[in-house]
Amino acid sequence: MMKLKKSFRLALACCLASSGTKAEEAGSGHYLPGAMSSFIDALPGRASFAYLNAFTYYQGSAGGSRQLSLGAQLAANVDATFYANTSIFLLETKEKIFGGYYATAVVVPYVWLNVSADVTRTGPLGGSQTLRRGDSNNGLGDVQLFPLMLCWTHGDLKVGTNLSVYAPTGDYARGQLANVGKNYWTLEPGVNLSWLSSKIGTEVSLFAGYDFSSKNNSTDYQSGEVFHLESTIAQHLPFFGGFIGVGANSFYYQQTTADSGSGAKLGGFEGRTLGVGPVVSFAKKVGRTKNSDLIFEVKWLPELEVSKRLTGDTLWVKVALAF
Repeated sequence: MMKLKKSFRLALACCLASSGTKAEEAGSGHYLPGAMSSFIDALPGRASFAYLNAFTYYQGSAGGSRQLSLGAQLAANVDATFYANTSIFLLETKEKIFGGYYATAVVVPYVWLNVSADVTRTGPLGGSQTLRRGDSNNGLGDVQLFPLMLCWTHGDLKVGTNLSVYAPTGDYARGQLANVGKNYWTLEPGVNLSWLSSKIGTEVSLFAGYDFSSKNNSTDYQSGEVFHLESTIAQHLPFFGGFIGVGANSFYYQQTTADSGSGAKLGGFEGRTLGVGPVVSFAKKVGRTKNSDLIFEVKWLPELEVSKRLTGDTLWVKVALAF
């Protein structure tokens, strides 16, 4: 199991930073629940460079009794399909801060989004009408930057912390249902710990973060602060020259302060979601000298309890190569 531990230590420290439509404004924030949850999302723990490609698929809906604010419009009976292909680049250095290895990373998502909804519009004389509308869009999403990441290793236990910033690099247009960008900044501090037994191969991982967002000036909408917590319990065993892990991911996502601003027509709109699903991973040393690590992960995360958001399932497929 020591080979398993070393292999996973070379995995990436971050996963998808998406701009999906799922409360916060548009019923979603920058962070997609379940993005960081397993041992492969922890820092390598030594000087290294790693690249990860993550594919994400989400399909969700909301009934007529659940309205969302999309592009400054009130929408009901929302159906959304979201795809993202994300490149993640991570560099961990030999430098230490407070005894922890320093690392930095950048997350670049390309997003495809299809949304349909019943949109209510108010006329100049005060009357209103509801129309079924559909929008689609694709392009660069909001880039996530990690200027500060630290990792401490104590035997089989790894403890980490990070500070990231989501930049409004994706396109956004007021009045459009499908926007690949959020049009505001988000600051996200986070902590994590992961224990992977070198003797029995059991894994227990926890990741937590807290999000602070700026105002969307196009809609005068200030999204509230958000807490999110992810966990993984898995068992890792030798398999085809590498190691396979099988277990369960879970996530809890709770908005902790109310939305505000003239654009917050639905009031405080504090959203919540939780879910759990299976995860399978595989890691193997590759290359002529076997100094590189190829890591693959698939997980499916259905939402089990949702308030003031879309309800749906997320599929993740990640492939990482660490040098």
